[in-house]
Amino acid sequence: MPEAIARDAFVCACELDVRVRKPGNVSLASPGHGMQAEMFIRSAHAAAEALFTPGARVGARIEAAQAASWAEAGCNTNLGILLLCAPIAAAAERGEFPGDGVEQLHAALKDVLDDLDVDDTRAAYRAIAAANPGGLGSAPAEDVHSAPSVNLRTAMALAAERDSIARQYRGGFADLFDWALPAFGPADRELGCSPAQSPGPAMVRAVQRLYLTLLARLPDSHIVRKHGEAVAHTVMRSAQGWRARAEAGEALDADPGFASWDEQLKAQGLNPGTTADLTVATLMLAGLAGGVRGKWHGS
Repeated sequence: MPEAIARDAFVCACELDVRVRKPGNVSLASPGHGMQAEMFIRSAHAAAEALFTPGARVGARIEAAQAASWAEAGCNTNLGILLLCAPIAAAAERGEFPGDGVEQLHAALKDVLDDLDVDDTRAAYRAIAAANPGGLGSAPAEDVHSAPSVNLRTAMALAAERDSIARQYRGGFADLFDWALPAFGPADRELGCSPAQSPGPAMVRAVQRLYLTLLARLPDSHIVRKHGEAVAHTVMRSAQGWRARAEAGEALDADPGFASWDEQLKAQGLNPGTTADLTVATLMLAGLAGGVRGKWHGS
């Protein structure tokens, strides 16, 4: 797949992440957690060059993109996104995905994961340690501050029960392909997305429905690490009600309660950051899937 198309799919996904209100996350409508939406947009553009270096190993993409993002934003804005999107970027180099190319894309991604080695682990560990996200990377075995002895997929598998990003490496991104991507289906992808353009109302509803599908199904790993399982499950239950309304086609932004929930989460320091990362990765996959690329990339 041409590098420009893959890069645009990533940048579009990252921009939609903050151009749409997703409760608890930073957005153009609502800053939070000491960060502004513009920091995430700048980070995405800074990371894109390294993430799509032709022929680069997955670990090298993660490490270089993390360094570029940090240099731009001065803090950790997108480590989880990079951990998820680096293997997707490598998979995009492996061919075209004509028509509804979801199965071909999934097969290419599985091949990338099977090819990961210990050098990928070393580079990813350096990136995680440099970003220093709270609680991520500390483990009884294969801690990121120690020299790794296994390939990156195996290392991630050791953390899969406590981290949803690691879970994707272990399971071949099955969560995203089996139920997240169907929640953002071909009709949604036909709505189109171009970098630096505000999404229309239908796209806003589609992204919010995707985000709520993820938040309603998996306790957010970031919340679990910082606040515990019980709090994460409370947020998940709240998301289930909003998801039902989103699936019914409601415009959630028209309800002041939706913005109020967003602000309440932020006031309590609750950031479903892992769910946002999974949302971005799913949107990137949707952009790469064939048949809708022209509209997705604004051409």
